Amino acid sequence: MNTIDPSVQRREPWNKGKLTGQKAPLRLRDIWAIRIHLQLARNIRDLALFDLAIDSKLRACDLVKLRVRDVGSADHISSRTIVLQQKTRRPVQFEITAPTRDAISAWIKQAQLQSNAFLFPSRIRNSDHLSTRQYARIVNAWIEGIGLDVAAYGTHTMRRTKATLIYRRTKNLRAVQLLLGHTKLESTVRYLGIEVEDALEIAEQTEV
Repeated sequence: MNTIDPSVQRREPWNKGKLTGQKAPLRLRDIWAIRIHLQLARNIRDLALFDLAIDSKLRACDLVKLRVRDVGSADHISSRTIVLQQKTRRPVQFEITAPTRDAISAWIKQAQLQSNAFLFPSRIRNSDHLSTRQYARIVNAWIEGIGLDVAAYGTHTMRRTKATLIYRRTKNLRAVQLLLGHTKLESTVRYLGIEVEDALEIAEQTEV
């Protein structure tokens, strides 16, 4: 007769008590709260990193590897740029808004970064640029700094935020697909995770 190991019976699932699934995007008021928090702290690097993360909609692995030359120079930051995605090996374009350009320029000047330098160098001796783990800790500090639950947000929050706002305003999935660099529209639909809500809104507005 087979017996069950008591230790196996007592083992708890790895995700017990944890939030899983997609991380929530930031709301507009959250974006401004983080910006103001960083401005008051005079944290020039984090302000540039935060603003660029929102504008670029890049994955963490691509964001941390940006070089100064990818966005311009201290004297002139481009309003648009293009980078090659590590995951898909496909190019993706993104806009750099005026406030973000100002924040990046201020950071480049303060850090005295050269054209070929990584835009966000690591403070750890054996690393050339911020790691995705370091970036994740920085994001958690932003979230915690404005009183939100860090378990509900993460690095993908930065990628999803502007894409979600654009979709909610325009309902243009194809535009969001291009901005996120997705190869399939179905990936964008799943990534936004709001198609059911949209369907219900349409149904509620349809009289029969």
